[in-house]
Amino acid sequence: MSKTNKIYAISGAAVVILIMLLTAGQIWKGKSGSDINGPTYKVKRGPLSISFVVSGTVRAREQAVIKSEVEGRTTIIYVIPEGTRVKKGDLLIELDASTLTDQKIDQEISVQNAEASYISAKENQAVVENQAKSDIDLAKLTLDFAKQDLEKYLSGEYPYQLDKSEADIKLAEEELTRANETLKWSQKLYEEKYISQTELQADELAAKKKELDLELAKKSKDLLADYTYKRNLAQLKSDVSQAEMAMERTERKANASVIQAKAELKARESEFQRQKDKLQKMEDQLAKTRIYAPTDGQVIHATSTRGGHDPVEPLDVGREVQEREELIYLPAGYSSKADVMVHESNLKKISKGLPAIITVDALLGKTLYGTIATIAPLPDPRSMWINPDLKVYSTEIYIDGNDTSLRTGMSCQAEIIVQQYKDAIYVPMQAVTRINNDPTVYVWNGSLFQSRTVELGLDNSKVIHILNGLKEGEIVLLTPPLKSSATEAQAQSLSEKSSDGLQEKISQNLRDAENQLSEDSNQTSETQPAAPKRARGQFKNASPEQREAMRKKFEQMSPEEKEKLRQEHSISQQEGPAK
Repeated sequence: MSKTNKIYAISGAAVVILIMLLTAGQIWKGKSGSDINGPTYKVKRGPLSISFVVSGTVRAREQAVIKSEVEGRTTIIYVIPEGTRVKKGDLLIELDASTLTDQKIDQEISVQNAEASYISAKENQAVVENQAKSDIDLAKLTLDFAKQDLEKYLSGEYPYQLDKSEADIKLAEEELTRANETLKWSQKLYEEKYISQTELQADELAAKKKELDLELAKKSKDLLADYTYKRNLAQLKSDVSQAEMAMERTERKANASVIQAKAELKARESEFQRQKDKLQKMEDQLAKTRIYAPTDGQVIHATSTRGGHDPVEPLDVGREVQEREELIYLPAGYSSKADVMVHESNLKKISKGLPAIITVDALLGKTLYGTIATIAPLPDPRSMWINPDLKVYSTEIYIDGNDTSLRTGMSCQAEIIVQQYKDAIYVPMQAVTRINNDPTVYVWNGSLFQSRTVELGLDNSKVIHILNGLKEGEIVLLTPPLKSSATEAQAQSLSEKSSDGLQEKISQNLRDAENQLSEDSNQTSETQPAAPKRARGQFKNASPEQREAMRKKFEQMSPEEKEKLRQEHSISQQEGPAK
């Protein structure tokens, strides 16, 4: 071996020995002192400001928002340039009205047709009402005539015919008496040869005729009383009844015709009014295609104030806009505000009235002061739609003063001041961990780092205020061991950390569930395989140590044995308890 090689060998051996000594020293140090190594921090006391910074956009505090009020989607054919100073009544935007103009002409024709139908229905109702009145009057007159005919027959015609029959009978009786007397005298004169036999026969014939006339008069009276009277009375009563029913039918039919005519008139009137309303709406829509300035101000296109995750097409000729879309902002005055989004993690820190320091990206070196005016009660839906896991709350910060250099749409940063302390103890946030849900830091005691529970205040995302548990000058570990907090978190479940009342409810529910499971097991069919039932019973009644042993035994099984056990368990679950 050459001299040079010897020197290299000796140097290499020395380096190895040095490394071994250093390693041994670190091991000894770890055994004799702390087994946790890492960066440390010396606890400080002094002024502390609790704040956080959010980004936002400058907007006018009071402004007129110009929206499209035309239904559907329309195209811009004129838009006033952004930044233009306008007076009240100046034209801002004109939308394409060609389609609405054509629809208006068609609607005017529809209105005229509806008006003609309405007038026709109105006249038809008058005709129907007049005809109904005429039909009812005629039916009433017919009924009155039928009643009068019945009354006339009962009170006039029948008594007259009856009296006439009786008079005819009396007259026939008188004539028969005279004819018999004349015949008697004629017989005496014929016996004494004063008259001829021919004259005697004539008197006999006259007497016979009178006798027949009397019989006919009597039969005529009987026919009148027994047949003609009954028939005429029934006919007249039937005429009255038929007239009454005809009267009722006429009234019902007339009422139905009038009601139908009125309904038709009402329908035509409603249709006419509806068509007029549609025409009026179209005229209003046509008027809204020209948007005028409601007040004086400087024109700011609404699309210019949007950006980030919500980019939109600039407001220009040919662009389509939809109903209720914001088009132009007209700020009133120079008062401004900052619209910011506060993450839900900082929501508990803020409240109305808190101060804020605002810097505007376009105004370097300029600092503005503001106060929180409003905080949205619900998360911003647009941000949630873009990222469902992102919950931010829209917050308005009113900027003091009327700074003319501020413009709507400028990007800004707002530092919200939550609290300020003149004398406070604080440490970096990474120095604090949680063990058993208690805030804990690791403090150097001279030989090792020991855990110590502390009482926390607010933080500013960098350092956290320590209310109690630390003193100025103490050394804390900036990288607390995750092992201890993780082990404690696994060792104690949420149910074990619950309050006594909640723990009692949990225990009672577990006992009820175990009793129900025992009842279900007792009702299991005898045909169910014994091995799965026995296995479940053994696992349920086993101690934690036995369960752990069974788990390890399962892990040591071969894949075929595990699959067989799973199949047996699946069969037992499918068969269920016995009916």
